[in-house]
Amino acid sequence: MLARLVAVGFSVGVLLIASGCRSGAAPASSPEMSPPERIFSPLPEEKHLGDIRMLTDGGENAEAYFSYNGRKLTFQSTRPPYGCDQIFTMKTDGTGLKLVSTGKGRTTCSYFLPGDKRILYASTHKAADACPAPADMSKGYVWKIYPEFDIFTANADGSDVIPLTNTPGYDAEATISPKGDRIVFTSTRDGDLDLYSMKLDGTDVRRLTDALGYDGGAFFSPDGQKIVFRAQHPTDPKEVEDYKALLAQDLVRPTRLDIWIMNADGSNKQRVTNLDVASFAPYFHPSGNKIIFSSNHPNVKSREFDLWMVDLDGKNLERITYGPGFDGFPMFSPDGKKLVFCSNRNNSKPGETNVFITDWKD
Repeated sequence: MLARLVAVGFSVGVLLIASGCRSGAAPASSPEMSPPERIFSPLPEEKHLGDIRMLTDGGENAEAYFSYNGRKLTFQSTRPPYGCDQIFTMKTDGTGLKLVSTGKGRTTCSYFLPGDKRILYASTHKAADACPAPADMSKGYVWKIYPEFDIFTANADGSDVIPLTNTPGYDAEATISPKGDRIVFTSTRDGDLDLYSMKLDGTDVRRLTDALGYDGGAFFSPDGQKIVFRAQHPTDPKEVEDYKALLAQDLVRPTRLDIWIMNADGSNKQRVTNLDVASFAPYFHPSGNKIIFSSNHPNVKSREFDLWMVDLDGKNLERITYGPGFDGFPMFSPDGKKLVFCSNRNNSKPGETNVFITDWKD
């Protein structure tokens, strides 16, 4: 959720990860390319994937997440007439596209609430109607941590928008426990990028992390007992100085991120990966014993991002996708039979990121 990438050492897909969840620009189109096939076979190495269905075609689409009944997806997309990401829903066959957010400001990180009648997302629309300015890439590859982001809920048709947060600074990257009792989100309310949890009405806010660095992109385990997240905890003095200086400008440099897990109350934090690359967008396997995530492993400067899976103790690292460019934002359906992800593959124009769904084969 965070999600948004053309940048130093990264590919078009990774800009899609963005500060909270995403932002970035796609290269110019190529008129010679023909329309993509909507259903196609996975690559021979992609043994866990069945036939792949392309659900969107064009623009920047990312962070597609299942409804509780598994019949719909909510996702963020930059598409005409909007100048930056807005929240949409669609059925899992790609039909029934509907705008859910206000159409104003920038949005990110949407998620269905239990019962699928309301949707959670972060937005800057309360601060201004216009899209906020993108990150200053003269500082290298950085994500913008927009302080204007607050977390809202709305009916599935976009009506009845209610704010859940109203604190100074960044509040975004929110997801909900399968138990339907708590929201986990990232905030700068205490001066650093940390994880917090709250009830579905925005009350009973609890801080879960306090180590210096960026903790974000969190999801609950299938039983709601654990949380998986991406983290960047600088320790080298120069890296600490760089992190603090950028954060003071509402920026973060995400070139090295690792996957962590902890109990839902913030206790028993454990580092899962130590790959010295950009690993993000983690999600629990339906068994609760593995984590699927996106990474440019083994080369921190690589433009190739693929899906990988690993045990909770960091063992048995397995590559899942082999498509050229970017594969990221994986999520299993509630019944564990489907996998939705976002990718540069099969595009009609270079650099686009689209939503795909496939049967999952263990």
